[in-house]
Amino acid sequence: MRLAVLWSSTIALILVSSLVLASDYRIAVVDPNTVVEQSPQYEAARAALQREVEDRERILREQQDQISALQGRLEREGALMSESEIQRLQNDIRSRTRKLKYARDEFQEDFALRQNELRTKLALQVREVIVEVAKEEEIDLVISEGLVYFSPRIDISAQVIERLKQEFGDK
Repeated sequence: MRLAVLWSSTIALILVSSLVLASDYRIAVVDPNTVVEQSPQYEAARAALQREVEDRERILREQQDQISALQGRLEREGALMSESEIQRLQNDIRSRTRKLKYARDEFQEDFALRQNELRTKLALQVREVIVEVAKEEEIDLVISEGLVYFSPRIDISAQVIERLKQEFGDK
């Protein structure tokens, strides 16, 4: 019994001393989703990506419209066409459909690659700003993803967003 009391006292002393030491540290939290979604860099990158995508999407739609027109022609005029004309038109439709599928796949890969490039660039920029804010505010530890709960008192996301807006305005 006496050993249990001594053991419990030792553990309590260790916990209390660690709490005293921990009070010397400043800890902050950054919500990465909020920072990214509210940063002007994200909006600018999204708009730039949208402009890049629009031309290729338009071309793909035009190709699909051409295929649909050829299929409509085959349905309407198929009964009046010779067997060789039908075969030639079917081959043309199959060929265009294959090319369109390849172009769509290539477009999706390019889009995903470009999107990842923009995300990576923005993530690096956000990280740099977080470090700047942490150094200025003399914060010892900044925690980001994987949080279940955090108090708004330790959230520096707003400061990071504000700094990102300043840096965006300076460019």
